[in-house]
Amino acid sequence: MIPVSEYQSRRKALLSKMDENSMAILFSGYPKKCSADESYPFEVNRNFYYLTGIDQEDSILLLFKMDGDEKEYLLVSPFDPVKEKWYGKKLTIEEASLASGIRNVLLNSALTTRVDSALSGTFGDYGAISKVYLDLERENKVAEGTYIEDYKKSLETVYRNIEIKDIYSEITKLRMVKSEAEIEELRTAIEATRLGILSAMSKIAPGKQEYEIADEFHHVINDCSGYQGCAFPTILASGVHTTCLHYPTPVDTIKEGDMVLMDLGSRHNYYCADVSRTVPANGKFSDLQKTIYSIVLACNKAVANYAKPGLSIKDLQSFTVEFLASECLEKGLIKDKDEIKNYYFHGVSHHIGLDTHDPGSRDLPLVEGNVISNEPGLYFKELGIGVRIEDDLLITSRGAEVLTSSIMKEVEEIERFYSSRK
Repeated sequence: MIPVSEYQSRRKALLSKMDENSMAILFSGYPKKCSADESYPFEVNRNFYYLTGIDQEDSILLLFKMDGDEKEYLLVSPFDPVKEKWYGKKLTIEEASLASGIRNVLLNSALTTRVDSALSGTFGDYGAISKVYLDLERENKVAEGTYIEDYKKSLETVYRNIEIKDIYSEITKLRMVKSEAEIEELRTAIEATRLGILSAMSKIAPGKQEYEIADEFHHVINDCSGYQGCAFPTILASGVHTTCLHYPTPVDTIKEGDMVLMDLGSRHNYYCADVSRTVPANGKFSDLQKTIYSIVLACNKAVANYAKPGLSIKDLQSFTVEFLASECLEKGLIKDKDEIKNYYFHGVSHHIGLDTHDPGSRDLPLVEGNVISNEPGLYFKELGIGVRIEDDLLITSRGAEVLTSSIMKEVEEIERFYSSRK
């Protein structure tokens, strides 16, 4: 659990990035329409959640910085007994204050008045605000029928002398470095993922449907996490489908001789695990499967040993391409190194955190506290063999810790697991 003091520290860090005579307006988000009168399940804006710990739609964070003084306000929905009967309980003002560590909690109906008083120069002891920071992430819905770009234009129309600046990158830079509490959240998500993978593997066999294996994983992680669900839609592919990176329809039958690729993860308080494992459907690698798998596994280990502060994700990608090309050439799987692009065509790494693909630059040097994926793969469609092995790495002062090291991936481990099952 992230302590309230950490949310307070995060807001302090963001305020330090803001100019004097400025304010930030940040929204938790609003449900998006799915079809007819149905909305998609609400997912809180992760930048808002990172700063407040509040997981509730139609909430707003206001940060003010003026003459060396700083103020923060949280705006939440009012209590509505009728809506509560239909949609469940919302946070009271007192509960929102305790969860976020923000003393000044108001009803969200105060937004227009509060913003107008700040931008017109009548906000308490403050002079007029000259700069407004918004999180201008595309598709950020902030109210019924209103997206962040609409809100930006409305401010520009009414307050012509203010400067509006995007604060998205400043928040995501803070998010890139994980605290000890965040790392513990990730470890919890990874442990649920480990148990889910173990149970899913126990069900894999020729004749099973792909979705049966995915359902087993979903059942176990929900039991482990208190129904917090998946970090992302589960990829469960067999046979030639293992060569499709984001195979979307797990409805095929697993066949004798197939490889089965699982790319999946649990989440805990929105912190995401992201793991891939590939196993033989019948529990025994063929010689060709073992050759391809062993190349990917060796690359996975080499990347983990190579990753360290100062290198960038772009550097890890170059290392991976060279490693896979050299090994495939040596094993006779390709005739020229340039051919590797036909069999490995995605990135080896991305940041992980509150989002599975956490915001973060591929070009910036890694620093201690970054958590990234390590996911080399090879995909030979003509052979019906795709292999991806993905771990989650914590960048430390001396290199990288494999947070997912407890999830089996050695050939001998996998074959022993299936042999003991039989």
